[in-house]
Amino acid sequence: KFLCGCVSIPGLDLNMFFLLLFVVSATGSPGPLVDVVVDRYEIPKVCPREVQTEDFIRYHFNGTFHGDGKKFDSSHDRGKAFISQVGLGRLITGMDRGLQGMCVNERRRIIVPPHLAYGSIGTGGVIPPDAVLVYDVLLLDIWNADDKVQIRTLGRPAACNRTTAASDFIRYHYNGTLLSGEAFDSSHSRNLTYDTYLGKGHLIKGLDEGTLVPPQATLVFEVLLVDVFNPKDNLTVEVKEVPEGCSRRTVIGDYIRYHYNGTFQDGTAFDSSYQRNSTYNTYVGMGYVIRGMDKALQGLCMGEKRRITVPPHMAYGEDGVGDIIPGSAVLVFDIHVIDFHNPKDLVDIKVTHKPQECDATTEADDLIQYRYNCSLMDGALLYSSDQFTSPSVTTLGANQVILGLEEGLKGMCVGERREVIVPPHWGHGDNGAGAVPRSAVLFFELELVELQKGVPEGYMFVWIGDGPDPLFPAMDLNGDKEVPLEEFSTFIRLQVKEGKGRLRPGVDADGIIKDMFDNQDRNKDGKITEAELSDEQVKRDEL
Repeated sequence: KFLCGCVSIPGLDLNMFFLLLFVVSATGSPGPLVDVVVDRYEIPKVCPREVQTEDFIRYHFNGTFHGDGKKFDSSHDRGKAFISQVGLGRLITGMDRGLQGMCVNERRRIIVPPHLAYGSIGTGGVIPPDAVLVYDVLLLDIWNADDKVQIRTLGRPAACNRTTAASDFIRYHYNGTLLSGEAFDSSHSRNLTYDTYLGKGHLIKGLDEGTLVPPQATLVFEVLLVDVFNPKDNLTVEVKEVPEGCSRRTVIGDYIRYHYNGTFQDGTAFDSSYQRNSTYNTYVGMGYVIRGMDKALQGLCMGEKRRITVPPHMAYGEDGVGDIIPGSAVLVFDIHVIDFHNPKDLVDIKVTHKPQECDATTEADDLIQYRYNCSLMDGALLYSSDQFTSPSVTTLGANQVILGLEEGLKGMCVGERREVIVPPHWGHGDNGAGAVPRSAVLFFELELVELQKGVPEGYMFVWIGDGPDPLFPAMDLNGDKEVPLEEFSTFIRLQVKEGKGRLRPGVDADGIIKDMFDNQDRNKDGKITEAELSDEQVKRDEL
């Protein structure tokens, strides 16, 4: 066999062939070929290393006779590159010389005179005596027994808080090529990272199964580290921002609303609540989210921002989640706490201004006017009375506003200002309403503008203190023993003006007085008499 000039005749001494071979020169005149002729007809632009004595090389070749161009051997025909060591007599002398200084991906034409090949004897009936041999060579690989792994960093992130170590589990993408640049494998083409432990011999093994790696090949891997963790890792928490005045932090059992961006360690996004324009809502520490997040959500302030890194054994483990979370993925969450509450929370009321004079405070049945701003706990304004031409009006206790706001309006003086925090079970609950999100904690800024004391439910008018006794003579202003509607109306309005009685606020006074009159005018003759007012079925407080 004649593999790229390999010496195949046992005991053949190549030094005995010092023959002169005459060839035709470029001018057409004959001349002796006394040494190897090398034509470097294709040289790569970059050549980090050249072939030297004792190097191992892997190359393709075509071998032909110089005289007639007839092929006598070819590695291409066999479909397998030739592997040998240079300069140690394992090749014919001409090839040992001709391959020196060659670069990977270089193409050479090496002309070998017979005294540096198979001499005047030839070999095996294939190489005739005194044959000049021509080898067209493509160098594919070069290495030395003393070579070590070579590492070149192509890119390194600005922040690198941790580097890989033995026993770490890593996920990485790679492109695998031979030294010649020929690709043999790529994780990118499969859209799957290569996942393994470091320092346990799990790397490289098996690459030749189903891949195109020839024997004795130098391998070049371009690697992108996607993430790294250790089975002993705990979650890590980096506090980005904590608002001032944090009087309370989350505990187990609280219900929290937060926004988040979820990425892998290489920065690739896999989920975001912002894209859905909806917070993630859950209970803290009760197993409704992955174990790492359940732990990380404890001890947070409203408005706080954190970066949470969760190792896979505290997230989705080796299985991942479908096409979204790969197996053994480290997850990074940038979270922003919008609000949280406990189902047992009451309305939180803080008085920010109270006038020096406070003769009356709000209570059930009072008609009040008030100004307000209603915001989420992150400061996003939802509603404001300033959007309207006049303050808001409500009757306390009439279920006209949410329970938490009603609670916050109780006991206020005119001119008083408050800040009121309303948990969702005192507000709009799990369903929300209008611009109010589900399970949202609401923040109210309140100012009482006007207060009209009310009357109990079911009454149109009440006496303040004791009313006139007897009542009819007080009503009969002109003393004619009968009280028509006009006189009755004058009497009632006088009681209100003097602070002796109170009409239901927020309702048309004329209508109330007319209803009261009709109720006492038993015979419907348009006037009230003392007999009608003194009927045993008539009570003074029915007014």
